[in-house]
Amino acid sequence: MYRIIKVLNNNGILVYDDHTGREMILLGNGVGFGKRPTQQIASLPGAKVYTLVNRQKEHSVLQVVNGIRPEFIEAAGRIIDEAEKMFQNVSRDILLPMADHIALAAKRAAEGRQIPNPFTPDIRVLFEKEYAAALKGREIIRELAGCEISDDEVGFITLHIHAGLSDEQVSEALETTRIIDEGISMIEKAFGQVFEEDSLAYTRLMSHLYYMIARTRKGESTKADFNEFIFVNYPYTGQVAEEICAYMSRQLKKEVAREEIGFLAIHIQRVVDPDAV
Repeated sequence: MYRIIKVLNNNGILVYDDHTGREMILLGNGVGFGKRPTQQIASLPGAKVYTLVNRQKEHSVLQVVNGIRPEFIEAAGRIIDEAEKMFQNVSRDILLPMADHIALAAKRAAEGRQIPNPFTPDIRVLFEKEYAAALKGREIIRELAGCEISDDEVGFITLHIHAGLSDEQVSEALETTRIIDEGISMIEKAFGQVFEEDSLAYTRLMSHLYYMIARTRKGESTKADFNEFIFVNYPYTGQVAEEICAYMSRQLKKEVAREEIGFLAIHIQRVVDPDAV
């Protein structure tokens, strides 16, 4: 049984679930029509249920919801729906954090301001499907809120979607992307090249760096050890990979496993000289 706390609009209500003791948001066409606070309802066929995680501990969920216009909450729900079409299982806990970001993005768009996201190109490569869902989200935001958000804001929304697919928070994903971006810059500088972002080798390098960071955070390592092969055949590439691993160790404050050097060097060499390895 649900008790209505607040009617957001015709398509959304904030409720208290008597069974779980948790506050939830129900979204769906007409779910809020004719409803009123304190009303008890058993169920709403077709409504989608979003459990809520309030990361602002000093505020109640109601305070957070009151601070976000209903159309932004509805937009976040529909973006999650789009992501679910691609990934099936997306945590709905991201609803309020994403809605809050959409609200801020819309405010910035209305004021002609923009927070630059220098990692948008990297995000697009690392999280290609999430980015595609975020692009559809831009259309949803345009439809519901009447504003046009930038590519950089699409990049930030991509990270929210990614957070719904993993245990990685948005801030951690952004930090990972920053470290990868700097690592790529170090490699390009070392070899005097600017890599083609749409190449398969580049995509694989980016993906490898992402999972390498994930392994390091978890204290895991790769089983493959190519160090001897690399330092015999491509010593400079090995040296560059060693420098990247040292940089990542400093950033993550965790030691990157020694075996990662050779494995990373293989991917670097494939980008630098596709015919070499």
